[in-house]
Amino acid sequence: MAKTITIYSTATCPHCIRLKAFLHEQNIVFTNVDVGQDRTGYDEMIKKSGQMGVPVLDIDGKIIIGFDRQAIVRELGMA
Repeated sequence: MAKTITIYSTATCPHCIRLKAFLHEQNIVFTNVDVGQDRTGYDEMIKKSGQMGVPVLDIDGKIIIGFDRQAIVRELGMA
């Protein structure tokens, strides 16, 4: 069963760009919330993660801060 994945990012964040490229390469579908443009998304990200920095990745409620490839691979069952 596919997992619901949301990325909270900004357009200029290099880690965000690398994270989204990695997921695209793996053919993983995700929703991107540009917190630089979406104040509601920004508030949601802080509520979920306690973080103001990006990227924040939400995989079925599991929060991963930053582009932590090992944690992402593990959470998506790719290892």
